[in-house]
Amino acid sequence: MGDKKSAMGYRRAVGMLVFNRDGLVWIGRRVPKWEGDGSELLWQMPQGGIDKGESPRDAALRELDEEIGTSRVEILGQTKGWLSYDLPPEALGIAFKGKYRGQTLKWFAMRFLGDDADIDIGERKGHKVEFDDWRWVALDEVPELVVPFKRPVYEAVVEEFAGLA
Repeated sequence: MGDKKSAMGYRRAVGMLVFNRDGLVWIGRRVPKWEGDGSELLWQMPQGGIDKGESPRDAALRELDEEIGTSRVEILGQTKGWLSYDLPPEALGIAFKGKYRGQTLKWFAMRFLGDDADIDIGERKGHKVEFDDWRWVALDEVPELVVPFKRPVYEAVVEEFAGLA
């Protein structure tokens, strides 16, 4: 597996930390893909790949609309650099259609301008459902709710955007 992992690159993607008016963060429970165990650690912020020729900013707004049904946000900031994580060995060759060893993400902090009723995690526009539940949580709770292999990235995002809550 080591040789396969080293030959694989990172998928370029975006992540969105969305604050509501109370400074809480949107987090969704991801529909199990390769984990398959219904783990309690399937919560995450919206994220998704950058299409060819698409800017990270445009990808963030598109992915947010696809995943939570709205792009009623204002962008407050973005990470200075890109943050990467490696998939665990059991996901290599399965996650991301087997093409990547992990993701490298540009993260955007956003303020949600809508109401909870504007959020729709159901299927629409031909996009599959990413989340089966969602909630607002305190920023410092977010890293503890995600799968361990993503936790260092989430901790860095929380640290970088803490002043915006």
